[in-house]
Amino acid sequence: MFSDILEIPVNRELWFIALFLWTVSWKGMALWRAARLERKEWFIPLLLINTLGVLEILYIYVFSQPKEPKEEKK
Repeated sequence: MFSDILEIPVNRELWFIALFLWTVSWKGMALWRAARLERKEWFIPLLLINTLGVLEILYIYVFSQPKEPKEEKK
């Protein structure tokens, strides 16, 4: 069933370019958000650590979400 897929020749340069574009786009979005939120504690690791976008995606969707203000009890 999947043997046909495995026989397709893979161009290594194409994979490299795809991974590069994937990583740069997520890194750019995460660095932009960290800079706008003035989060230096996130900006530096996002800049230095390469995780193929995993850390950047987690930062954007999990760690940089605004906290909901707590309602005061009357």
